[in-house]
Amino acid sequence: MNNSLTIRPARPDEAGLVHKFILGIAKYEKLSHDVEATVEDIQEALFGEHPGAEVIFAFLENVPAGFALFFHNFSTFVGRKGLYLEDLFVKPEFRGKGVGKSLLLALVKLAKERKCGRMDWVALGWNKTAIDFYESLGAREMKEWVFFRLDEQGIEKLAEQ
Repeated sequence: MNNSLTIRPARPDEAGLVHKFILGIAKYEKLSHDVEATVEDIQEALFGEHPGAEVIFAFLENVPAGFALFFHNFSTFVGRKGLYLEDLFVKPEFRGKGVGKSLLLALVKLAKERKCGRMDWVALGWNKTAIDFYESLGAREMKEWVFFRLDEQGIEKLAEQ
């Protein structure tokens, strides 16, 4: 790892920085219109009474270069918690410098420390760069699984039944 590259957990006073990274990944994924989260939402979700996720940052020469947001899930088949990577994003000007790999390796080490049975994440089908990167590290596509989602409207509608 590059000596000028630092990986560390987000601090409670950095909810605004987390939010900026969320806006950055949304723009990259052409999904800015889907971002509803505010800085206050992020503050509560990451640092409130019942944190639902965690964030690590990568700093290159003390400049925020990338982030990863993750949380724990659970595998009934493995019988242990897993680490689910929700977002990994490196600012365009820092790509190709090992930032993304360093973030992912930091999460792999954390998963090992926490005795996680596995790590999971998704990539957009059009993001060949990300898919190739993940496969180069030994991750495999789970083609036999179909991803499903209920959004807030779907939850509300179904809850009425």
